[in-house]
Amino acid sequence: MPSSSPADSARSRMPLAVYVLGLSVFALGTSEFMLSGLLQPVARDMGVSIPTAGLLISAFAIGMVVGAPVLAAATLRLPRRTTLMALLAVFGLGQIAGAVAPSYGVLFASRVVSALACAGFWAVGAAVAVSLVPVNARAKAMAVMVGGLSIANIAGVPAGAFLGQHAGWRAAFWAVAGLSVLGLVGVVALVPRTEVPTGDDQPRLRAELRIYRDRQVWLALAATALSGGAVFCLFSYLGPLLTDVAGLDEGWVPTVLALFGVGALLGTVLGGRIADAHLFGTMFWGIVASTAVLSTLALTAHSAVAAVSLALMLGFTAFFTAPALNARMFNLANAAPTLAGATNTSAFNIGNTVGPWLGGLVIDAGWGYPAVAWTGAALAGTGAVTTVAAMRLHRAAGASRVIATSASPAGAEGAHDLAADPSRTTR
Repeated sequence: MPSSSPADSARSRMPLAVYVLGLSVFALGTSEFMLSGLLQPVARDMGVSIPTAGLLISAFAIGMVVGAPVLAAATLRLPRRTTLMALLAVFGLGQIAGAVAPSYGVLFASRVVSALACAGFWAVGAAVAVSLVPVNARAKAMAVMVGGLSIANIAGVPAGAFLGQHAGWRAAFWAVAGLSVLGLVGVVALVPRTEVPTGDDQPRLRAELRIYRDRQVWLALAATALSGGAVFCLFSYLGPLLTDVAGLDEGWVPTVLALFGVGALLGTVLGGRIADAHLFGTMFWGIVASTAVLSTLALTAHSAVAAVSLALMLGFTAFFTAPALNARMFNLANAAPTLAGATNTSAFNIGNTVGPWLGGLVIDAGWGYPAVAWTGAALAGTGAVTTVAAMRLHRAAGASRVIATSASPAGAEGAHDLAADPSRTTR
């Protein structure tokens, strides 16, 4: 076997700029999810109920839902490096506003603003990451960015909860603001200036909007939303469930959140390894497993050992499906790269919005925290049914005609091949 040349070795190295983007995603992900470990101190300080405090999670998700496709389209022809810098600056200012918020309303508004910036960064950052590497290294570049989110669940979220318990919840916001400054410095120093595509390579929003005509796209988005909603319906209230139902001390919450993150990382790694060969199987069995875990947690929530163990398992099953859910969307919308990732991000955050909201309704109705797990199980079960419908439609219809005609002839042919062969995926 011939040895690789120094040039090949150099090309295989991931640019430092991609790791800077991953660091920035770590800050974004920490801010997005850390409220799950801060609900109780925030509720006490702001004088609101825990379900009302939980709406802060939904506020961030709503900003992501709106911001991802809107900012992806709005920044389509702007310099990407400048856009990343502006979005990180706005995000950091949003964290500072949250840290000094005098009222619940101001804190709520700061979450929405931060989420809009976060969504825009995801959309533009993904485009920058794949533009900095060869075609055959795009998945690795995206893995670095998604890895920032996984590490946020393992380290950032529990650290935020720890800070909230020992230095006040506002300290967690200040810490994330500091991380965003580091990310901004890294973008300024290491992300190169990139030219906006022109001529035949210029993205055309009208052509990409054709993806929304396809039923397969909507089924894929529904599966993503239901899967995300199922998990975050429970995850958003995991802290109160552990303390008020399972009987754990509040100091255990950061540890259990870290275990959830460990499960998420393990699930992402394993799901990513097998999703290429078994796309629909990974989606279906992962969502079914989440349904089972949530149902079991509803029945055994009063046991501290069961609650902790099932939190770890829920992280695993939830993120086990993530690579397949993303791959399915990119397969369908391969000819619409600008909106594919942004739309799937919106779908995930629709679930992240509806899930905590439904959980809050259940709590306000007096049914207790175990009923929140039942609600999550119902959402996951519906997601499994949606996945079966998508699989049957895929087998019956094959490639999507809508998607295949939304690009240039060469792009259309590639999109057709991808839709016809699910093993060719892009995560």
